[in-house]
Amino acid sequence: MLVSGPEELLADRAVDRLIGLARERDAGVEVTRIDASEYAGGTLGVVTSPSLFAEDRVVVVADVERATDELIADALAYLEAPQEDVTLVLRHAGGQRGKKLLDTLRAGESVVVSCEPVKKDGDKTAFVTAELRRAGRRANAAAVRALVDAVGSDLRELASACAQLAADTTGAIGVDVVERYYGGRIEATGFRVADAAVEGDAGQAVALLRHALATGVDPVPVVAALAAKLRILAKVAATRGRGSAAVRDLGLAPWQVDRALRDLTRWTPESLAAAITAVAQADAEVKGASRDPEFAVERAVLRVASASAR
Repeated sequence: MLVSGPEELLADRAVDRLIGLARERDAGVEVTRIDASEYAGGTLGVVTSPSLFAEDRVVVVADVERATDELIADALAYLEAPQEDVTLVLRHAGGQRGKKLLDTLRAGESVVVSCEPVKKDGDKTAFVTAELRRAGRRANAAAVRALVDAVGSDLRELASACAQLAADTTGAIGVDVVERYYGGRIEATGFRVADAAVEGDAGQAVALLRHALATGVDPVPVVAALAAKLRILAKVAATRGRGSAAVRDLGLAPWQVDRALRDLTRWTPESLAAAITAVAQADAEVKGASRDPEFAVERAVLRVASASAR
């Protein structure tokens, strides 16, 4: 098996799942772990050599992206004559090191598990929903959104947060529960700033922004959150009168569309254009065009809130 990709949580779970399945068949299965970056020639041959009683074995080779030349050579040789009672798992986090070995694995009969980063917003919320469901818990869409906003895109942190909520709370998980545990982190994100600005609440938006900046949030992701929020508004506004099919083609989650439709009641095409222009200017300023990026983002927040309130 090749476990490929940089997302460590998914890779760890794939390896653990395979070992778990092996132990379901044989509780005493032998598991050997090898660090490819410290590999000495001949080790793979020793741990995979036929055993006296033909017991099943699992060999996990980690850090193949930093493998020694000896590991790559031994692994290629092993693939020419693999042992039937051995499951060999190669973990490669990414990069070109060991390309010939990777190509050989993919071209043969090896199982390939891809562990790519979860970047799309919808995939993050789906991950949280699935994590809570695995723990026998449910959360409404707003609570899931709040948790993603608070914790961020790191899957290991998201999984840990889900585990904590599942262990420490009872009943349905709502926004109030998420804010009780992670409220400080929610307030320190650009999403809450953007929500308040788009709703025309300048005071709340600036208060959240200053708290975010004081707790170490960089101005760049705050501007990015403002831009993302306004892009959604513009996309949904452009579908008005074109039917539900046009809305579905946007690729947005239903809750995002519903939220945008509510927000758009406070916006005109002119005010939306003005807000987008203000955020575009701030984007350039926080990326080097201004000597005071914090002032630039605060001015953009105020301009967006002012445009919304018109």
